[in-house]
Amino acid sequence: MNRFMHFFAAFWLFGCSKPAHSVLAVTHVTVIDATGAGPQADMTVLINGDLIAAVGGFSSVSIPRNAQIIDARGKFLIPGLVDSHVHLTGAGEPNGSREFFLPLLLANGITTVRDMGGYLESLVPLRRDIQDGKRLGPEIFFAGPYLDGSPPSFQPSLVVSNGVEASEDVHTLVQQGVDFIKVQSILSRDAYFAIAKAARREHITFVGHVPDRVTAVEASDAGQKSIEHLTGVLRACSSDEPRLMREQFQAGPKNPTAASSHAREMEWERELLEMYSEERAAALIAEFVLNGTWQVPTLILLRNDAYPGKQTDSPTDPLLRFVPRTITGKWKQVRVTRDKLFTASDFELREKLLSQSMHILSEMQSSGVPILAGTDSAAPYVIPGFALHQELALLVRAGLSPMQALRAATRNPADFLGRLKTQGTIELGKTANLLLLDANPLDDVQNTQKIRAVVLRGQLLDREVLDGLLASAQKFASAN
Repeated sequence: MNRFMHFFAAFWLFGCSKPAHSVLAVTHVTVIDATGAGPQADMTVLINGDLIAAVGGFSSVSIPRNAQIIDARGKFLIPGLVDSHVHLTGAGEPNGSREFFLPLLLANGITTVRDMGGYLESLVPLRRDIQDGKRLGPEIFFAGPYLDGSPPSFQPSLVVSNGVEASEDVHTLVQQGVDFIKVQSILSRDAYFAIAKAARREHITFVGHVPDRVTAVEASDAGQKSIEHLTGVLRACSSDEPRLMREQFQAGPKNPTAASSHAREMEWERELLEMYSEERAAALIAEFVLNGTWQVPTLILLRNDAYPGKQTDSPTDPLLRFVPRTITGKWKQVRVTRDKLFTASDFELREKLLSQSMHILSEMQSSGVPILAGTDSAAPYVIPGFALHQELALLVRAGLSPMQALRAATRNPADFLGRLKTQGTIELGKTANLLLLDANPLDDVQNTQKIRAVVLRGQLLDREVLDGLLASAQKFASAN
């Protein structure tokens, strides 16, 4: 394709798609509205502009003459999906990744994302372009740069070491329009609690990792609204968390080798597993319920990266054709460097730790701890869009029902973001972000992958358009 034709195709896919009808009627469909109600058969959902104008039985909804009608007999309608942990600028340079990232999200029915750390110079104009209709994409909520200790774990980061820096950085980020503040793992205790105080003063929520020097209970009590990746959770469930924290920060031998550092890490993780206490877990869960502390477990990340177990994230995965080769090359380097230190017993240990994490997540769900589905895309082998469907399957494997997993990617995020009045369920007056499926996700949550069409803020993206998005992402990936 020459340069002009490539531009024309990109404009068609990302700028305008197919002409939008002002009124769209999805008829004879089974609605799973994510309110918690059971499936409702032979329904009509009427969409006017970007809003749901009517939801009712087929015979009870009047369809305007000019409406585009989709006969959805045998199909299922759910709210558009939300990935509550992505990094849109994390797969490359600040302006990279959107040419494959955004199409993969939309093609997988993801209509909203929570960006958990990225470059504001890219995220701000990207969100503006999507809002102005210049580019097709999900609605984006973002944190901007991380707040972390020195040296920071990831970029972009603002280093916070005291109360003055905490106050200034939180205020600056609020002025720049971030939706929440993201904290990272190596913050000092003083810096972390100063950030919490500054966030309260600025009336903005803060989310992220539980820093290594802070306990999960302290983070919950400080008002941290969400905990990502279950950081600090298993440690808080141990019979002797203070001991584990001391050992975590004890100085190791002089001039440690990679092998000795790895062996030390594995020994600490064995203690973490052996010291698990159901009593302490119950106390932690009660604290989360009391404080309304949300959990974003990103089980796919724990499976693929932190707790790899068997190589389920295979370099031969056919989905890798959608990821630029420059990125998959970096993923492979990371994997080879890490895996050469692991023994069979190390993999077995981390498989057990993953199982324990899934157990505590099931207990949280049963006790009323609110849960969001997120993936950490595009971490190594966590492929944007597709990863959320894998995450939903892992949530069900952990003990959630298909409905609970579905709500973790629909209603719950809207609630978390304060948008439940306008988003998250299929109800009159809400934004028309919808996903039409060929099979029932309550029978098998993996049926969320059987997508017939996506409605993005009232605009129909049919199977032809979705296939075009995938083709565009694959073409970009093969050239980069």
